[in-house]
Amino acid sequence: MSGLRIEEETFAGLRSQWEDLLERAAANNIFLSPQWHKLWWDSLSDGEELLLFSCMDGDSLVGVLPLKREAGKLSFVGSNNVCDYMDFVVMEGREREVHEAIGEHVVGMEWTALELNGVDGQSPTISHLVEYLKGRGLEVTVMPEEVCPTVKLPGTWDEYLSRLNKKDRHELRRKLRRLYSAGDVRYHVAAQCDGFPNELEVFLGLLEGSRADKAAFMTPRMREFFRNSLGGLAKSGLVRLSFLEVNGERVSSTVCFDYDNRYFLYNSGFNTEYSHLSVGLLLKALCLKTAIEAGKTEFNFLRGSEPYKYHLGAVDEVVYTISASR
Repeated sequence: MSGLRIEEETFAGLRSQWEDLLERAAANNIFLSPQWHKLWWDSLSDGEELLLFSCMDGDSLVGVLPLKREAGKLSFVGSNNVCDYMDFVVMEGREREVHEAIGEHVVGMEWTALELNGVDGQSPTISHLVEYLKGRGLEVTVMPEEVCPTVKLPGTWDEYLSRLNKKDRHELRRKLRRLYSAGDVRYHVAAQCDGFPNELEVFLGLLEGSRADKAAFMTPRMREFFRNSLGGLAKSGLVRLSFLEVNGERVSSTVCFDYDNRYFLYNSGFNTEYSHLSVGLLLKALCLKTAIEAGKTEFNFLRGSEPYKYHLGAVDEVVYTISASR
């Protein structure tokens, strides 16, 4: 084993180094950031024990272990109903040795079940940590959990359209023409400086009104999490809250995270009275067009296999659950 050491940490004490590590990590997205972890913990943790550790090489941070324990189960800080990805944060180029140090630490902890949700299929955790745990005699399974359909963005909107199949390209153009012939249509992105509290309430209303399952999901506690997380991240310039207006009325809305030169579509809602104009789908298409024009490399629709994602050209990327027992 290398000279790496594992140390117990706090969110406040680790934040600055954690942010720096993410820029040099093997995997980097908004859900692996210290801001996101702290927001989730403050709003949605419910009696779990926080087990936050650093992996240090001398004075240098080379790994972050954001874990929690409840009723003997060890898991990542977060929950897969609001955290599309979860993982350890590991310096690129140090994956094997850091995961061995993580594995050694995890094996030495007290738990009756290990369940690590939301691990990207490209994550070194799936290879290196699983290999280490199996080598220590643990029973380990790696199972597909969900898909995050994603579009790799070209340089221009026309090139993007050319990549769609003929039927989807025709339908998208037809629906856009129909929308813009319906009256005064405006695509609007809210200013972020104050966390857009008023616009956020409009978004939450559209989200809840668009589908019964979204309305049921948006409990008072979840509503407060959305207010805190989206408002807080907006002040750091990481959120794009977009609206589509028809004749002065906001009829659909999306929230995208603008992070690491990629857009992540976190959630959306629309007024069902305007379903005939496909206002939900078309706002997402306009957000995708904006991402292309801003030079972004990827548009990730995040969890779920809704058909519209594939009509807009997305290809599945799989996230996995790693489970282990002694």
